[in-house]
Amino acid sequence: MTASLDDLLHAAVGGIGGADRPGQTRMAQAVDRAVETGEHLLVQAGTGTGKSLAYLVPAVRHAVKAGQPAVVATATLALQSQIVDRDLPRIADALAPVLGRRPTYALVKGRRNYLCAHKLEGGFPDEDESLMSLGQVDARLSRLEQEVVRLREWADVTQSGDRDELVPGVSERAWRQVSVSAHECLGSTCPAVAECFVERSREAAKDVDVIVTNHSFMAIDAFEGRQMLPEHDVLVVDEAHELVDRVTATITDELSSGMVTAAGRRAGRLSDHASDVEDAAVLLEDVVAGLDEGRLTGLPDALVLALERVRDTTRRVQSDLKPQPGAEADGARQVARAAVDEVNENAARILEQRELDVVWVGRDQRRGTTTLRVAPMSVAMLVRDRVFEDRTVVLTSATLELGGTFDAVAGTIGLRGDGAPSWQGLDVGSPFDYPRQAIAYVAKHLPPPGRDGTSGQALDELEALVRAAGGRTLGLFSSMRAAQNAAEELRARLKADGTDIEVLCQGEDQISTLVRDFARTASTCLFGTLSLWQGVDVPGSSCQLVVIDRIPFPRPDDPLASARAEAVARMGGNGFMAVSATHAALRLAQGAGRLVRRGDDRGVVAFLDSRMMTARYAGFLQRSLPPFWPTTDRELVLSALRRLDETAAPVLPVAEPALRGLTGTLGAEAAAAVVAAAAPKPVAGPPPVAASSRTAVTGGHAWTAEADEELREAADSGVDLDELAEHLELEPDVVAARLEQLGLRLGEATLGF
Repeated sequence: MTASLDDLLHAAVGGIGGADRPGQTRMAQAVDRAVETGEHLLVQAGTGTGKSLAYLVPAVRHAVKAGQPAVVATATLALQSQIVDRDLPRIADALAPVLGRRPTYALVKGRRNYLCAHKLEGGFPDEDESLMSLGQVDARLSRLEQEVVRLREWADVTQSGDRDELVPGVSERAWRQVSVSAHECLGSTCPAVAECFVERSREAAKDVDVIVTNHSFMAIDAFEGRQMLPEHDVLVVDEAHELVDRVTATITDELSSGMVTAAGRRAGRLSDHASDVEDAAVLLEDVVAGLDEGRLTGLPDALVLALERVRDTTRRVQSDLKPQPGAEADGARQVARAAVDEVNENAARILEQRELDVVWVGRDQRRGTTTLRVAPMSVAMLVRDRVFEDRTVVLTSATLELGGTFDAVAGTIGLRGDGAPSWQGLDVGSPFDYPRQAIAYVAKHLPPPGRDGTSGQALDELEALVRAAGGRTLGLFSSMRAAQNAAEELRARLKADGTDIEVLCQGEDQISTLVRDFARTASTCLFGTLSLWQGVDVPGSSCQLVVIDRIPFPRPDDPLASARAEAVARMGGNGFMAVSATHAALRLAQGAGRLVRRGDDRGVVAFLDSRMMTARYAGFLQRSLPPFWPTTDRELVLSALRRLDETAAPVLPVAEPALRGLTGTLGAEAAAAVVAAAAPKPVAGPPPVAASSRTAVTGGHAWTAEADEELREAADSGVDLDELAEHLELEPDVVAARLEQLGLRLGEATLGF
């Protein structure tokens, strides 16, 4: 008979050395009840609740009882790693005596994240195909060649084939030599299907109790019916505040003349109609060059003609590229088919002019290139029909209530209106005493932020706060240039008088490395944007000040945001509050949540944007934050930070990343073998360049591995080139050149599902 929830909770809490938490217990009971009744559940669980354990224990209980896995989907790699490498191993050990067996689990990701056994053996064409024959490291080999040799050696010992296991990492160009996308994969006809890391990981997942994946993978599985995940009737969506953006990104498409030309060239000698595709690309380029940048509320006749030409010519090539009966699997043909299919499908979608689709033109003025993009204005009904059908869904986050209600988030995922499925909302609170542990400080005396970057007064305020805190500062900025400028300015000021405070900045190394360095040393600051607003977990005295430079509204000319705001206004609502203010509230709540991570944490969240007090929407934003003690008294805050610095406890130990197998973390012996194979080998001459060092230079700008990762995240998020360039504070042609080197296209999912 299945053990009771209380027995399992008691065992899990005791096994990890924890203590009973009322919020955790309430959440676990609510999740268990939802699973039993089939009613969907939204749970807001503040930091420190222990929400991972609160949903993992009921998920394991159900999986053991029902005989099929529960699926957990997260938005960030950081949380995936925490669940698979830290939470589940400890929970599994603790529950084993109660259940009579150790619960099992697996991590499942998109195909592009894994080695391709067939490509390792030269089964696919590539411009660097000759690299695949390399067998040893030599001083004469280039860095790329050395990376490929490392990958081949690592492939012989890795159990998972998962790119995240490779430390230090390799460049995107090297990784592409050993991986394929889902569309390029030969599937069941592949000669190496028996050795395929992806197939092995998915086969292993069928027999486990808990499958951990990401929002995008889950969405593709639900929307396209590819059955990449085993049958399951329980889905837990953690970091649920990100679900809409991640789903939108997976079903955003783009089309450019460059894409069409590339597809025609890939078809090359395999089709007699390939030249027709390249001709269609020329026509498309001529037409879109004459279009105004921004949203298209209708398709001009000339654009319709050009898109029809692209659709029809690629359709003929598709017929030529169909595999011949009895023919051997052909990697070159499959790669060409993937490129042609993508162009055909995207052109056809734009021509459909679906009711909820938003089509817009993005232009790189310097390069003279133009791209058509199409994305759904709303994914609410799609999520309702495909995600909430046939399974119980539990959505949880520290930030699901905005302005004191679940309504805003529920509406974006189809849980409001006629025909909406039944659901319950629950806020289990937080174990933290926020008013006693933290201060929310608004620098009301500063002028509102302008468009010219961080003002001199704001930099003065930042300097005063950082000095008072003795470092210990996480700086969250609205753009990469703002973060970089603040870091450079602060370094110069601190160096001038010999103050021993180090300032790290996003882009100078991998995020995980920077966060660990920040956590190890008290007198250190970490400045950045995007990735740092959520997922950074640095408890203890290393982080006692979080600075937010401005309210993170979306760009006013963002096509999707403006379309959504207009739709709300047409229905009599307030478009600004429903879209822009809601977006900002989510980001602010996530950013402010980086401060208090434990019951003994103390500190200040400082807002350098006076609109947090003076604007008409300030109350809505304030109600979305944790209930910190509020003040605008500058001297009080500086004094509090100085006292915290003087009395701070030693920083907490920092754990290194774990290595994984197919169904959990590796043992010591296997992990040692993987580490040895992954490590760069010493060679004569210059040493190999580390993953965190500069990987490329475009337009005089040096790119790091972390900056490349940010480009990949931007591609997954559906942003356009101008938006990304503005965010990074770089010229569009510099960003576009690096995107081209990485094989990335903005506005579509690039995770390789």
